[in-house]
Amino acid sequence: MPLTAEDVDRFEAFRPRLEAMAYRLLGSASEAEDVVQETFLRWQAADVERVEVPEAWLTKVLTNLCLNQLTSARARRETYVGQWLPEPLLAGDPMLGPADTAEQRDSVSYAVLTLLERLTPNERAVYVLREAFGYAHREIAGILDVTEAASQQIFHRAKRHVAAGKARAEVDEATARRVIDEFLAAATSGRTEPLVRLLTEDAVAIGDGGGKVPARARAFEGALAVAKFLRGMFRPGKAQRALAGGSVEMYATTANGGPALLAVVDGRVFGITTLEITADGIAALRSQVNPDKLERATRQWAASDHGEPLVTLF
Repeated sequence: MPLTAEDVDRFEAFRPRLEAMAYRLLGSASEAEDVVQETFLRWQAADVERVEVPEAWLTKVLTNLCLNQLTSARARRETYVGQWLPEPLLAGDPMLGPADTAEQRDSVSYAVLTLLERLTPNERAVYVLREAFGYAHREIAGILDVTEAASQQIFHRAKRHVAAGKARAEVDEATARRVIDEFLAAATSGRTEPLVRLLTEDAVAIGDGGGKVPARARAFEGALAVAKFLRGMFRPGKAQRALAGGSVEMYATTANGGPALLAVVDGRVFGITTLEITADGIAALRSQVNPDKLERATRQWAASDHGEPLVTLF
């Protein structure tokens, strides 16, 4: 039976929530859009008049589609070129979803999305449904076809895994912006020492080029190693300009609710580096330079008023 206009409207009312849920589950905006569209096709094929609670029905369908996607994604990422990092989203992107509570904001932070990659598909689903969207374990049990007790156990296990991988408590927004300004000054100074002072002793730097932009296969670990890498990246030269395809404009921005540096070349977002800033210094820099994972950010950036760059490189 064809969907009525009212049935379509009911789905569209849930679409933003479904997209935000799928993004947290998959770490990819483009994959989230695809899964939500597949959920709509399932809605279109269903006898929707017999669906008593549309939100519960749609959430169950979407979650199970994401679980299938996560299972196949694990196999694909074994052959992925270099490090795999989530697709970053700039401030104001509706796919970031609810941000009313600290748990909701934390669940979509770039650091936590990266940590979620370590969880099993079921652990990730329970964590997202509970922590970000506030579903009761009774509801999660129905979505995943497990017992309520099993849902609770899976959640506690997932939360321990995430907590164990998180850095020390982050700093406030004003301090983060000051550190970003100091970081850019240090990175463009041509010296290693100022960078080392800004980094924690166990700092890491990770990049995702997807085989399309050169990026080291393994993370840089330790303040000195990270500082030397950054000094080389920010050093003016023909090689850097050729890699970027032109002059690079650097902006301070917010990605996934946290401080970030955005590199723009001729109006195109070339890279987004999120900074995990703690009271002890910068604990992690995660750089997304895979162009496939920057298309959405480029569209949003082009449509925004972003002012003048902090610095222009090369």
